[in-house]
Amino acid sequence: MAARGMKLSSVCFLLFYAILTVLAGRDFYKILGVSKTASIKDIKKAYRKLALQLHPDRNQDDPNAQDKFADLGAAYEVLSDEEKRKQYDAYGEEGLKEGHQSSHGDIFSRQPTGRDIPRGNDIVLDLEVTLEEVYSGNFVEVVRNKPVAKEAPGKRKCNCRQEMRTTQLGPGRFQMTQEVVCDECPNIKLVNEERTLEVEIEQGVRDEMEYPFIGEGEPHIDGEPGDLRFRIKVLKHPVFERRGDDLYTNVTISLVEALVGFEMDITHLDGHKVHIVRDKITKPGARIWKKGEGLPNFDNNNIRGSLIVTFDVDFPKEQLDDQQKDGIKQLLKQAPSQTIYNGLQGY
Repeated sequence: MAARGMKLSSVCFLLFYAILTVLAGRDFYKILGVSKTASIKDIKKAYRKLALQLHPDRNQDDPNAQDKFADLGAAYEVLSDEEKRKQYDAYGEEGLKEGHQSSHGDIFSRQPTGRDIPRGNDIVLDLEVTLEEVYSGNFVEVVRNKPVAKEAPGKRKCNCRQEMRTTQLGPGRFQMTQEVVCDECPNIKLVNEERTLEVEIEQGVRDEMEYPFIGEGEPHIDGEPGDLRFRIKVLKHPVFERRGDDLYTNVTISLVEALVGFEMDITHLDGHKVHIVRDKITKPGARIWKKGEGLPNFDNNNIRGSLIVTFDVDFPKEQLDDQQKDGIKQLLKQAPSQTIYNGLQGY
């Protein structure tokens, strides 16, 4: 009897735990793959990465792709908002459903419904950013005129589908025909509304990365709107060239500086000065590496690339007279060097 009682208690506990799990709703932290102490920045990074991986257009062979994407959108909508996140942490998803709706629309509108939901087209827009913004980060406001579906007077046919109808023609005789069957829905009209979207340009963002905004694409009167994705385009800079997390630049020095050394400052992307001291001969094409003076790494801003400075030498334009030539020869005391070799070797 004692054993049966323990077994019954275990079953009751498991049943109670299952009920609690259902009532608690979805685990948004697990969906995004972040801890409960994750920062807003970590949540945004995780969302952007998963939004590209789980987008239904890229997973057309997965029958659950739409549901996974809907879960991801709901998780981000809650955890990226400080007030909703507090409510979720305290009461779970049910607490949100009972009295807290999203300011961007109902965050639960993309929950699984058991059938394919038509979606409007996605929109991809290029967003040009400067190298200064890549270095320091920035927030960019983008104003967009978006068509929004609004209710209008009257009714319209919707959710049209093909159905088989069976008609009895007589005893034991039936005819099957295919008919188009539609529901009646409220009439819809599209009205342009101005939306201001804030895009965070994160430090170290890479060219061609995308920032998705769920539900901000083209509307669909019988379904959900598509998504809007901003694709990063890093503009060319007049001084620095980006290669990964490293920055490259060229500096032209005089022949005198190349021979006796020099001291100079290079103004960086955020205005701070990078000090360079050179007390030896600098050949044309020589390079100096300044570690930690490159771009911040996108995945870990504590890691920075290098600044690589390549030197060009500006030789005098005027021709030297014989006395000047003799003076340079006496000063340098350098024997003639005329080695002939194949300059292509080593390429």
